[in-house]
Amino acid sequence: MRKRPAKPLLMAHRGASALRPEHTLGAYAKAIADGADFIEPDLVATKDGVLVARHENDISGTTDVAAHPEFAARRTTKTVDGAPITGWFTEDFTLAELKTLRARERLGGVRPESQSYDGMFQIVTLEEVADFVAAEAAARGRTIGLIPELKHSTYFAGIGLPLEARFLGILKASAYLRRAPVIVQSFEVANLKALRPQIAGMPNVQLMQLIGDPKEAAFDGVAAGNPQTYGQMMTPTGLAAMARYADWIAPATRVVIPLDAEGKLGRSTGLVAAAHKAGLLVGTWTFRPENRFLAADYRSAAGEDARNPAGSVAEIRRYLAEGLDGFFTDDPALGRQAIAAAAHPS
Repeated sequence: MRKRPAKPLLMAHRGASALRPEHTLGAYAKAIADGADFIEPDLVATKDGVLVARHENDISGTTDVAAHPEFAARRTTKTVDGAPITGWFTEDFTLAELKTLRARERLGGVRPESQSYDGMFQIVTLEEVADFVAAEAAARGRTIGLIPELKHSTYFAGIGLPLEARFLGILKASAYLRRAPVIVQSFEVANLKALRPQIAGMPNVQLMQLIGDPKEAAFDGVAAGNPQTYGQMMTPTGLAAMARYADWIAPATRVVIPLDAEGKLGRSTGLVAAAHKAGLLVGTWTFRPENRFLAADYRSAAGEDARNPAGSVAEIRRYLAEGLDGFFTDDPALGRQAIAAAAHPS
């Protein structure tokens, strides 16, 4: 069994993305100020092979690219992980071109505070994120980890922009990342298996297997003709196999405790205990503070888009009682409240 943390690790999902445009220095700064143990840069590649922090390679909804007439002709349709997507894609832009864009709130009016920061922040590289976190750690006198996700590895390898070697190069070149906690995530499997021997001499680096829809399979498996589903990966046999290459398993929250017919939290699936028995640490994604994202028994009467801090904290506490070792949240301040309340219940 991997050594469990003394208390659950607080992972800032794309930064404090409930309050600032995701994957910006503003979002990461707010997350750190609000007590995050880790910040999450999702990683995709540019045309010139630079890793930048964006949730997807399609940047239509998270930047102002549509307002740039000089890039209008680059709008196109691509098939990414088997699904057609129309938009603008990072791999069609050099880093210098992406630096002319500004970040925007993805959920628009659902998050008015974040939306008020539209246009203030640029797209940042992994090196810039690492340097920023190192500066914040030095200023605050505490270690802050990175939990990067390698996005669409099979897709990027297929267009000649593989992510893993670039990522490892940055990891080894950064004095901060050579010693700070780093947890590398992916929904794919083969890339994590390939990384395992390559991080053997890096005791600060762990691997996290993300779990998608239990009825579906990881895209690298689909591409290779391997039909194993995420659900099969969560059986005792699957968990034992996972523990041979990954340190963490991280399913969606509703895989840990599903919703019942009324949209309320139902019975635990027992996954956390089963994963611990297999020797894995367990995280989950993602807690969000607006009513629309909460289970029905934790919502307020203020409307779907209303922030509901008390309901979010209560829902997180219900999940922490399962024995989670970490969790992703869009609002780290609320996550910190939940951890404190779970440690000192009234």
